[in-house]
Amino acid sequence: MNLHRLLIYGAAFTIMGLSNAVIPILPELADLSNNSSGGFSLSLLFSAYFLGALGTMLPFGILADRFGNFKFIALGIVLTVISGLIILFSENLWILLIARLIEGSACGAFLPAAFAILSKLNNPGRYLGELTFLFNAGLATGAFLSGLLADTYLKGAILVFTVLTFFLTTYMFSRSRKLANLERSERTGALKSSDLFRKPYREIKKLLDRRNFELWLSSFLLNGAIGVLLAYYPDYSLGTITKAQLGISISSLYVCAMITSLLGGRFKVKEKNLIKIGLGFSAFGALSAIKYPMLGFSSIGGGSGVATVGFALAVARMNADRGLAMGLFNTTIYAGLSLSPIIAGFFVDFVSFEKLFIANGCILAVGIILKN
Repeated sequence: MNLHRLLIYGAAFTIMGLSNAVIPILPELADLSNNSSGGFSLSLLFSAYFLGALGTMLPFGILADRFGNFKFIALGIVLTVISGLIILFSENLWILLIARLIEGSACGAFLPAAFAILSKLNNPGRYLGELTFLFNAGLATGAFLSGLLADTYLKGAILVFTVLTFFLTTYMFSRSRKLANLERSERTGALKSSDLFRKPYREIKKLLDRRNFELWLSSFLLNGAIGVLLAYYPDYSLGTITKAQLGISISSLYVCAMITSLLGGRFKVKEKNLIKIGLGFSAFGALSAIKYPMLGFSSIGGGSGVATVGFALAVARMNADRGLAMGLFNTTIYAGLSLSPIIAGFFVDFVSFEKLFIANGCILAVGIILKN
């Protein structure tokens, strides 16, 4: 395996694993801070990560086109180590929120650069599918280990992934000279300084035209549905299932996404059809999770894996700079994951979780209509 792919794949696993190790223990982290506004504090801790990613995804994608993608992959790895250490050693709500913002910024640096590099290779469907596989493998492992280790050591999974990411950082710096050579070859045709802001502005206007609107909105709705489910299911399931069962249920989302992303990247199916199939399974999962968590999380995960490959392939074929296009695509992902739980947080005090999840599934179904 090429050095750049090995680094990208390893970073995808560790960065995503650390980000998701927080999810099963969100109520406990909120309680550690001795904050009385429980539900809203929980939603802030969940969404801070996604807000960090949302705010940095597009500008980092633009800068990666100018300065080189590997620099931003390295930045993402280093920021992940820093955020993990802060979460390990702090119980203050505001410091934890800052750590989650840093963690999200690490993802904002990493993902557009990684998607841009892999989309330029021969057979991009295969490599984008493999990236999505490892992306979800990290998320699944993070959730599973967090639920498994929570009773022994609440932050056990965070410790594991912080250590793994530190080792990846050490490996990256030990190969810095070879990576610098790859950086120089990869930056052929990078943006000139005079075009750093002018050209991206023109490109964004083109990418946001009516022909692409349904693509961006469908990606937002899909990830918004996932975000609401992940943010509030730990609270909804308190007293009904154990932390281990919760961790397994959440991890099944990512395991199914791993499997379907590999399959979606290898089958010769049009991007539009991949997206429609994925949205259909995801809508079913969002609704069935109310009573059957394993079925619901598995279905929404499988659907999201297929749809994400479809979205990525559609974006890769757009006539635009790859870092910018992939930055915008990932911005829609994290806009959904960050903003939807915050919006839902204003309703949790007077709307039952069941009604919230039903509305979530129905909104997701709008994405299927958009693709018709």
